[in-house]
Amino acid sequence: MGEVQEYISIAPAEVLICASDLFSRGYRLVQIGCTQKGGIFELNYSFDKDYRFVNLRFEVPGDGQVPSISPVCFSAFLYENEISELFGLKINNMVIDYGGSFYRVKGRAPFRKGLPESPEDNEK
Repeated sequence: MGEVQEYISIAPAEVLICASDLFSRGYRLVQIGCTQKGGIFELNYSFDKDYRFVNLRFEVPGDGQVPSISPVCFSAFLYENEISELFGLKINNMVIDYGGSFYRVKGRAPFRKGLPESPEDNEK
C-alpha cells in the first residue's frame, strides 16, 4: 500500500501562497511536473512531510504565466527553468533564470506540441 496523497486544485495565482503555507508547516518540495493536454498545461507541485504527500495542481493556457515559488523554496528554480525551456511556459520572478540556456536542446520548447513557442510567437 502506498503513501497517502492529497490533491488540491488551485488557481495558478495561488501557487506561491500555497507553497509558502506548506513550507511554514514543515513540508519539503519533492517535484514539479508539467504535462501538455491539448492547448493547456497541467502543473503538479508535490510536497512531503512524514511520508504524507500534498499535491498542488492547476492548469494554465498555452499563453499563460505562472508565478515562481523559488522565492520561498530556492531549489524550485531548477524545475521552473526546466519547465520554462522544455514547454515554453512563462514563469515569473525565478530567483535564478537561465533565460533559455539551462539545457542544450535542438530548437526552442521541444515538449510544446501544436502551440506557438511562446506568447510572443502568437503575434508573428
